[in-house]
Amino acid sequence: MNFDKAEDLCKKTLEIHRAHSEPASIEEAADRRLMALVCEAKGDYESALEHLVLASMAMIASEQDNEVAAIDVSIGNIYMSLCRFDEAVFSYQKALTVFKSSKGDNHPSVASVFVRLADLYHRTGKLRESKSYCENALRIYAKPVPGTTTEEIAGGLTEISAIFESVDEPEEALKLLLKAMKLLEDKPGQQSTIAGIEARMGVMFYMVGRYEEARNSFESAVTKLRTSGERKSAFFGVVLNQMGLACVQLFKIDEACELFEEARAILEQECGPCHQDTIGVYSNLAATYDAMGRVGDAIEILEFVLKLREEKLGIANPDFEDEKSRLAELLKEAGKARNKKAKSLENLIDPNSRRTKKESTKKWGFRI
Repeated sequence: MNFDKAEDLCKKTLEIHRAHSEPASIEEAADRRLMALVCEAKGDYESALEHLVLASMAMIASEQDNEVAAIDVSIGNIYMSLCRFDEAVFSYQKALTVFKSSKGDNHPSVASVFVRLADLYHRTGKLRESKSYCENALRIYAKPVPGTTTEEIAGGLTEISAIFESVDEPEEALKLLLKAMKLLEDKPGQQSTIAGIEARMGVMFYMVGRYEEARNSFESAVTKLRTSGERKSAFFGVVLNQMGLACVQLFKIDEACELFEEARAILEQECGPCHQDTIGVYSNLAATYDAMGRVGDAIEILEFVLKLREEKLGIANPDFEDEKSRLAELLKEAGKARNKKAKSLENLIDPNSRRTKKESTKKWGFRI
């Protein structure tokens, strides 16, 4: 993920091509596609587009139609990132025409373009068109042609699930993620991918109030990430935070505290204290400490967060006033009765248990 270094190496490679290769060679086109990938990852979409167009021209000259179509899909992705949706549709449709004629209507390459179009129409508010493209892709994935890899199908199902999740159909999204996970579970080298799917399932279980299933999904993801060498990654820290939130909802306060503390240590190291993910963990940990009666520790964290906002992040963030009032309340309580018993977690999460879930606002605003 060292994109600056990758960009430097790609630049040197392209310089070698300029000096020693034939103009617009297939090899140079391949390296331009790699450079485009790096530029896209860095958010430099205009440069990525330039390299993809040059790569496409080289492939056209070499009559590599399928490669041109694959590049058209990448160009469509860049146009979508730039919100140039009409141009994105044109690029995707060009690729779709080539893939259908060269590979057949039921090839996974066709399905992958359907998924991109579904995502585009979802983003532009054309939900009926988006759903239609999702259904077309799912029909292909349901009856894959020979040669289709399980990784291709699982990847497509995962992308479609994200669209269903966005249109508030979490149950359908969960079904697709479960299918994707089952396709990959016996495949070597897929543990991190499965962990990512389980983490997403955990979030969706949490959103629909199925907290025990959420906790189990997160726990399975955490176990896989620990054994696959990703226990120090920022993603691992985020998953720990999410599992902690599920534990809070299940009133497993001690377990939640341990998870938030581990998440804090990782995110401070990987992202720094000013990152939003880290600040979210600080907030959750402060609330948990308060629930455990560790008011002093909760005060210490909130004072640190407020100092960060005042000195580095700015106080325009709407969370600033909330955190300020939380700290004032804790200081007031601490001044009145330092030996006060720990609050019940139920009261902390929902001060009025008779409210509906929609009406209630969690006292300390746990953040997922």
